[in-house]
Amino acid sequence: MISRRGFIKAIAAGMVILPFRKAIASPKTERILNMYNIHTGESINIRYYASGIYDHDALNEINYLLRDHYTNEVKAIAVKTLDLLCDIKDTIGKGKQVKIISGYRSFEYNEYLRSLGRRVSKNSLHLQGVAIDFEIPGVSNYELFRIAKSFGAGGVGHYPEFVHIDTGRIRYW
Repeated sequence: MISRRGFIKAIAAGMVILPFRKAIASPKTERILNMYNIHTGESINIRYYASGIYDHDALNEINYLLRDHYTNEVKAIAVKTLDLLCDIKDTIGKGKQVKIISGYRSFEYNEYLRSLGRRVSKNSLHLQGVAIDFEIPGVSNYELFRIAKSFGAGGVGHYPEFVHIDTGRIRYW
């Protein structure tokens, strides 16, 4: 027989998981990202994964869109980070466009931001290509923060203008 406390815990767990059932369902057969880079004005709507295979040409196009706009330097963004962004977007709705604030960030641009007094880490994970700052129009940044946290896949930061995700160690701010 289930105890009253056990029953309440089960109901509470169900209430936490239920809104994210799409994100934890069966493995995805395809991954599509529709993104707009606010600094370059470029956009892309591309399938980068299908039937268990990552499309390297599509990943190269994504990396170009997520390049450092200050130096025009391109660095590969970790597939794990792209998958996390895609999962967050798909939880909200597959047709949503993601507005990119920052993908890869060069050392020069990172130092420039620091010189302006921006609160960017000297060892930012953007430098390694494992972090993305973004927003999704029509969705509050708090809601994006909450959804991103639910994946437990790395760092998640909530800012007034955007949400930061990375695939480093798990932490929240």
